[in-house]
Amino acid sequence: MGIATPAKRAQCANCLRPRSTCICRWITPTTSEVELVILQHPREVDRAKGTARLLHLSLPNSRIVVGEVLTQSELQAVLTEPMLGCAASACRQAVLLYPDTPQGSALGLLTRSAALAQTTSDPSRLRLIVLDGTWRESRKMLWLNPPLQSLPRMPLQVPQSSRYSIRKAQRPGQLSTLEASCAALSQLEEDAEKFRPLLNALDGFVAQQSGYMKRTDQ
Repeated sequence: MGIATPAKRAQCANCLRPRSTCICRWITPTTSEVELVILQHPREVDRAKGTARLLHLSLPNSRIVVGEVLTQSELQAVLTEPMLGCAASACRQAVLLYPDTPQGSALGLLTRSAALAQTTSDPSRLRLIVLDGTWRESRKMLWLNPPLQSLPRMPLQVPQSSRYSIRKAQRPGQLSTLEASCAALSQLEEDAEKFRPLLNALDGFVAQQSGYMKRTDQ
């Protein structure tokens, strides 16, 4: 007689989580002029505390690409190919959301005009590349994908305190993927209020996850 395997929990087809922990209630449709491409480390895909999926489902002008090391053609698509539904002629300048380092080519963003002077005067011509993973994972992704290293970088203008209390930061000033992306989009479009609903959705998501964690500890 074979050993019975545990039945797999039914999964939500939209957020890709078990239906019992579905996060679709927090999806907050938000338009953005800047395109957002989330390069997600494979280990982040099944992390219940991750915010990238919620961010992607809330931003129609976004996509997620999973992989630690991308092929030349995959990277080319990430950096240059038009997003689904966009005109083939809609070429965008890719900008990497990442702190400046001696090897980086930081934009030194202070205002939108100062930032875009080196790229374009129109936020709708920008593609923001965000690395989703732990600090160590994101550094490794940057190292293993050399074309990313040559992109102009966007360090966040003003470090803000994180409301992402369910996951321990590895260093001071670190934000969740959703928080960092919202801060960057707010800078580039000069409209913090536009993306505030996404942060409110994050608060609900964090409260939901905290409830699960408390039940597990009991």
